[in-house]
Amino acid sequence: MSVTPGKNVDEMKYESGGANGYRMYLMLCGGTGCVSAGSYEIKNALEHELEKYNLSNEVSVVMTGCNGFCANGPIMVVQPDGIFYQFLSVKDVPHLVEEHMLKGRPVEKLMFTPPDEKSVVPKMSDIGFFKKQRLLALRNRGLIDPEKIEEYIARDGYKALAKVLTEMKPEEVIQEMIASGLRGRGGGGFPTGVKWKTCREAPGEPKYVVCNADEGDPGAYMDRSIIEGDPHSVLEGMAIAAYAVGSSNGYVYIRHEYPLALERLEKAIADAREYGLLGKNIFDQGFDFDINIHCGAGAFVCGESTALMASMEGRPGEPRAKYIHTVEHGLWDKPTNLNNVETYANVPLIVQRGVKWFTSIGTGDVSENPWGGSKGTKVFSLVGKVRNTGLVEVPMGITLREIIFDIGGGIPNGKKFKAVQTGGPSGGVIPEDLLDLPVDFDQLTRVGSMMGSGGMIVMDEDDCMVDIARYFIDFLVGESCGKCLPGREGLTQISRMLNDICDGQAQEGVLELLEETCNTVTSCSLCALGGSAPNPVLSTLRYFRDEYEAHVREKRCPAGLCKNLITYSIDPDKCNGCMLCARECPQNAIDGEKKKPHKINTDLCIKCGICKDVCNRDAVIVK
Repeated sequence: MSVTPGKNVDEMKYESGGANGYRMYLMLCGGTGCVSAGSYEIKNALEHELEKYNLSNEVSVVMTGCNGFCANGPIMVVQPDGIFYQFLSVKDVPHLVEEHMLKGRPVEKLMFTPPDEKSVVPKMSDIGFFKKQRLLALRNRGLIDPEKIEEYIARDGYKALAKVLTEMKPEEVIQEMIASGLRGRGGGGFPTGVKWKTCREAPGEPKYVVCNADEGDPGAYMDRSIIEGDPHSVLEGMAIAAYAVGSSNGYVYIRHEYPLALERLEKAIADAREYGLLGKNIFDQGFDFDINIHCGAGAFVCGESTALMASMEGRPGEPRAKYIHTVEHGLWDKPTNLNNVETYANVPLIVQRGVKWFTSIGTGDVSENPWGGSKGTKVFSLVGKVRNTGLVEVPMGITLREIIFDIGGGIPNGKKFKAVQTGGPSGGVIPEDLLDLPVDFDQLTRVGSMMGSGGMIVMDEDDCMVDIARYFIDFLVGESCGKCLPGREGLTQISRMLNDICDGQAQEGVLELLEETCNTVTSCSLCALGGSAPNPVLSTLRYFRDEYEAHVREKRCPAGLCKNLITYSIDPDKCNGCMLCARECPQNAIDGEKKKPHKINTDLCIKCGICKDVCNRDAVIVK
């Protein structure tokens, strides 16, 4: 089996046969989502059925990393034909093996059917979710067993490390990174090569290389999936960085909530040591480098570089002042290069395929200025009110519309798109009239949002923008370290104002005070987390101020979501007295006789929304 790194999913082709002479490979997703849905049990069932038909020497079952189409798991792709199966269960296996693996007849009922269509799409490459993706960081997605180093090596793994150790000086590697325009994928977007150069030139020994795998954004799991599916790409990137900056010591800071990623990372490090790819005298070039793992306790603030390093040192995870640069005074006050998982995963490809290739992807011109564009791709976790949720990797410069409607399949249940939030809890909300915005670092910042680590949450007409801002601010209040006054008291005051607005308790002038407080927190916070925390409020005020004004002046929630500002009633012209809502109401707040219009007792109603959910005649009105 072979695949060219960096190709689109529809360009990835397996050679017929393979090293062990198998005629068919069952690439079964072993990412966290599919594992939790029973993919290991499916693997055992597949192997049992294959043995039953004496097919074990012809058909191989391979547990891969996450395939990205998470909502449709467990997923399996049958290679070399690329047949895509979804929502698999153990009970499907006997029929599937007999029909497809034995008789050569793919099973249509287990294939993907696009929404609002009747015909199935057999091949993975023809499914809209995959068509516009461009796989660089996820180049081995669904194609290798992440627990077998041999499979990574078979796809040119560690070739880039061999190249830099045998053919390039550290300064040449750094110049290659600067020329590539690769910017940090963890949120800040700082030019990777510039950071490496500063770290190499900083006085002090030893130097450290750290990988930030502590993504804590709600709904984000990009780094987790890369480690689960292709851990060696991260280790190789870290080793190249270590050679460039002059380090022999590496650490991966990973959150303890990622047990599967941690398990595979530990195995990958052990295997790399066994193969001589970590440790002493790598490739007989006199280069020593090893990697250890540090588990974080799940604090969101530890995604910030100085807080992360404080945590690694055994101190409280609190940020230091902005003027302290970790490339000069980082871990144990020594020069430290910190990049995130996705950034390191891109490094081997750039070394291997060259600057010209990498800079052909993305936006802007980085030939004179490493800040001058957004090159390469970006991995996003696409979640929320969108048909196809999952992990996607797209070229920089693709529009929001293409991601949400072409890849994501649009908004379900006939609802209207309202906004998309990018950049995690500290990101901004982008409205419908900016759907054709190119997605890159600079364009997202220009409209009041940011790239962040890659969270992308889609919202429809039923979402209240004030409530969305409140949710993210409350999350950040709980995660703030509390070290500086703006982060501790400023966010708390913002939260109180938002809660008053949602509860109908706010008075005239609150929006001006809210905006002023947000700007103060932005400019005066100790670290980047506090400085970006008001973004959800400022962006929703910018694009949805009318919703705030309706809450304050009219005591009304236009989306019908804020409980204190809405009432439930039943339209007598639509209600046929089926009594379904009355039976389901937990408060017995609905009165009426069978086959006659019902009424809601507002004194008893707790506004839980169950009556609206179960009504099949749209008779329940929320105002």
